[in-house]
Amino acid sequence: MSHSIELSLEQKFNIRSFETQVQQMSREQAQDCLVKLYEQMVVRETMYKEFLKHEWGIGSNPRFES
Repeated sequence: MSHSIELSLEQKFNIRSFETQVQQMSREQAQDCLVKLYEQMVVRETMYKEFLKHEWGIGSNPRFES
């Protein structure tokens, strides 16, 4: 996978640690983990979009208070 942004040493360590954890999981556990991670990614993306809408003052009904 090609990365345009360099990861920190801590981030690289965390990825390696996660890789080790996944290797010790059963197939079912790994699949469940993958679905949960994807769900977290979708939630994070939605939150970022909402934060940007709020910061940029766009959208018909801002959800966040200053």
